[in-house]
Amino acid sequence: MKKIDLTAVPVRRGASYPPPFDAPCQARERKRLGDVHSLSQFGVSLLTLPPGAWSSQRHWHSGEDEFVWVVEGEVTLVTDDGEEILRSGDCAGFRAGEANGHHLINRSAHDAKVLEIGTRGATDRVIYSDADMVAEPEDEFFRHRDGSPYPTI
Repeated sequence: MKKIDLTAVPVRRGASYPPPFDAPCQARERKRLGDVHSLSQFGVSLLTLPPGAWSSQRHWHSGEDEFVWVVEGEVTLVTDDGEEILRSGDCAGFRAGEANGHHLINRSAHDAKVLEIGTRGATDRVIYSDADMVAEPEDEFFRHRDGSPYPTI
């Protein structure tokens, strides 16, 4: 069957960022829907943000396009250009290589659900706008901008 049973998709909670960058993302929940059918060219996730949770640290990708669509609730999109409210049915896109850090914050009193879609670039480098942190494509850990690794826990 091709229909995805959302109740059967594993939930990934929290974030793998080093402390203290992980704290605002610990309550987030992500279901990797594209992995259910082993999609390899793009990823699709259903993100649930409880009140107060962040989707990620503010970041941009060197080699991946990203697209988000608010399925339910309300989130605040924070970019270098400022803040915008996104409500159910609203969407936003982020082009690979555009150095405009972005993330979502749920400042409402209710859970928000967001569909995240992104290319899976093998050479993608992630740069975090407000933190001394980068994610290199060849690493399974985070580095400082000078290249030195954060300690692994």
